[in-house]
Amino acid sequence: MTLRNFLSDRVGKIALQLICAGLSALFLFATGTQPGILVILLLVFLLVFVAEQIYDFSRQCAYLRELEAIWDGLDQKYLFAECAPPPKALYERRLFDLTRRAGRAMTGAVSDAKASQREYREYVERWVHEIKAPISAARLICRDLDGNTRRKLMMELAKIEANIERSLFYARAENPEQDCLFRQVILGEIASQAIENHHTLLIQSGVRIEVEHLNDTVVYTDEKWAVFILGQLLQNSARYRGAEPVITLFAKPLGKQVQLVLQDNGIGIPAHELSRVFGRGFTGSNGRSRGGSTGMGLYLCKKLASFLDLGLSIVSREGEGTVVELTFPLKENLTKL
Repeated sequence: MTLRNFLSDRVGKIALQLICAGLSALFLFATGTQPGILVILLLVFLLVFVAEQIYDFSRQCAYLRELEAIWDGLDQKYLFAECAPPPKALYERRLFDLTRRAGRAMTGAVSDAKASQREYREYVERWVHEIKAPISAARLICRDLDGNTRRKLMMELAKIEANIERSLFYARAENPEQDCLFRQVILGEIASQAIENHHTLLIQSGVRIEVEHLNDTVVYTDEKWAVFILGQLLQNSARYRGAEPVITLFAKPLGKQVQLVLQDNGIGIPAHELSRVFGRGFTGSNGRSRGGSTGMGLYLCKKLASFLDLGLSIVSREGEGTVVELTFPLKENLTKL
């Protein structure tokens, strides 16, 4: 707070005090008070007035500095009202008390919302694990069916599993640090697991997978989350495939960093939509034309990649294909280790 701000905030009170002092001087002069005495009285009033303003200004500045220090020292800023010392003036104390009560009400509401969110996430996780049993049973039943029917049902079951997996990771994405373990992983293992998780979709879509030099590359990440991200990218490539779909996975060294590159020869993404593909719920013209798109896959990939300190970028040309690059950071640069 500057002196100018302080004075401008009190200009009405200052003007009233000066007017009262002037009227008092006129009254004393009219009643016969000597001019010398009036001058002395006015000088005393002026000194007291200036001293009062300096004292109030210093007191308020010190109080604001104390509040700023408390604010800067808090990790959870919403607890500021509980930690701040109350002001001395009665009116200000009443306002401060109302603010503190409002803060407590807000804290309670936030706590209730977090508890509800945690319960919902736990319910989703339990539901996902429970639903896997009937899906596995349905897969066993499919073995007794004829080839064409079995192929169609297996395809639909694969889609159900993919959506269930996405809902699970979406629920966990709000607090990924609770389910995250960074360690040294071979890039080929991540690719193999992602391909295995979506082998039904890839086979039924007629996609050929080519993997180059991944077993010689080591990265530092959370394997489960990285597998999920790569799985979402594989699903997109299979869904928006071309006539003879081929997906190529290979590693590209970048100094001490490593890029996992996924390249396909699918239908590509229109240039005007590239900047929006990571948006929540964005399906694009391809998603609307082919159906079945929720617009959540790439959104989740970007969100989880940010937590894992992974770089995620997409380059695509409509009608030619898409290249997705996952850049794994140096171990010493990981903030979550």
